[in-house]
Amino acid sequence: MSINLIFKIAAVGILVSVLSQVLKHSGREEQAFLTSLAGLILVLLWIIPYISELFNTIKSLFSL
Repeated sequence: MSINLIFKIAAVGILVSVLSQVLKHSGREEQAFLTSLAGLILVLLWIIPYISELFNTIKSLFSL
């Protein structure tokens, strides 16, 4: 896993939190929730290959 992925996740987190706060203060709580959900889904899509690789490594390690 590269350090660039960690920086991208941090950037998305900061952007989503700022955008969510702006939307909440303007009275658009539904859009704030959807923004947070979209950020979470984006980050999960980025880390799914690494999670899969981790499970494959554990599986081969224990010969399951």
